[in-house]
Amino acid sequence: MLIVRKNNDNWMSNLFNDFVEDRYMPRMNATAPAVNIKENKERYEMEIAAPGLKKEDWIISLDEDGNLDVKMEKKQEHKEEDAKQVYLRREFNYTSYEQTYTLPDDVNKEKISAKVVDGVLHIELPKKTQEDELKKQRNIAID
Repeated sequence: MLIVRKNNDNWMSNLFNDFVEDRYMPRMNATAPAVNIKENKERYEMEIAAPGLKKEDWIISLDEDGNLDVKMEKKQEHKEEDAKQVYLRREFNYTSYEQTYTLPDDVNKEKISAKVVDGVLHIELPKKTQEDELKKQRNIAID
């Protein structure tokens, strides 16, 4: 029979390991921002957690295949008052993020919009209307 014991006597050792790994070694389990995707009859809506980021930190574009590219780059500025602070652990630091999303066929790619509100990047993806589909229809001249 195998017995697993949790030993909290090593808390100092664990604290030191966390400190050394965070300060001198890169974290291997970095995560991407949380994303919510909602749908209703008129549109899809994406919400990407972006605390502390401004609209200038984001680039949103469509690639050559019509996929949605979402990129973020935050350049950390070091101020004089930062020199007075000593961080034992610092996790408030996204440096860059990039994700490509394949869009559904019914998204009107000409009308995609985005904004940053209260630490959340909102991307609105309107669905094509019947009117949009009718605009695509045309007669082809026969030579």
